[in-house]
Amino acid sequence: MLIPPAYAQAAGAAGPPDMFAGLAQTFLPLVLVFVAFYFLMLRPQQQRVKALQNAIAALKKGDWVITAGGVVGKVGKVEDRFVELEVAPNVRVRVVRATITEVLTPDAAKAAND
Repeated sequence: MLIPPAYAQAAGAAGPPDMFAGLAQTFLPLVLVFVAFYFLMLRPQQQRVKALQNAIAALKKGDWVITAGGVVGKVGKVEDRFVELEVAPNVRVRVVRATITEVLTPDAAKAAND
């Protein structure tokens, strides 16, 4: 015999298994992964979206922006749904305000030949 009888009988004498401990052991890792996912991925993304929405709402004449199509321009006129961008000297384009993906800082908006 490989296992002594006294040792085998003592292993089952612990009592019925606790149902809560089994559930906690099963779902606790899933909950921890979700919490880590929230703090590492979802929350920073929500903060970036909120900051972009605030920057778009505060657009004014003279700001430099980048649209979703990659157009870089200087804001000329701001309307409710549209923004007029100057993309070259005397070249103006109307874009939908929702397509603006970034509002540039004055340092980043300087032209290469200036």
